[in-house]
Amino acid sequence: MGIKRDAADAAFSDVVRCKANWSCEHCSRQFNGRSAGLHCAHIYGRANKRVRWSLDNAVSLCAYCHRYFTENPLEFHSWLESYLGHGHIEMLNEKRREVFKTNKLIRSEVASHYREQFSAMDDNQEFEPVSYN
Repeated sequence: MGIKRDAADAAFSDVVRCKANWSCEHCSRQFNGRSAGLHCAHIYGRANKRVRWSLDNAVSLCAYCHRYFTENPLEFHSWLESYLGHGHIEMLNEKRREVFKTNKLIRSEVASHYREQFSAMDDNQEFEPVSYN
């Protein structure tokens, strides 16, 4: 069944996709706003709580590219290293190993934080969102 998506995940996804200007970071396909065809793709899956809501752990991908990379993880890794850099991936790999426990209050804080970031991005296209962690 997978990991349940909550309000924090939805707000985080909005920020990731908006940060990419509502386009796929791989194929550059443009989308209009909150399209179902544009996904927030985690580098390390949502089960990794320490980086689940970290902006350096997600990219914006169209449904096609997301599925392709899910089915071809070595190609995803190769693309990520060329797109983000080897150092970024290494740093993220270290970060994900840290223990991070969540609860209802923390998830509520995360959702609130990313709703505020999204609102600021909506008001000012130059605004750079700040990651929760």
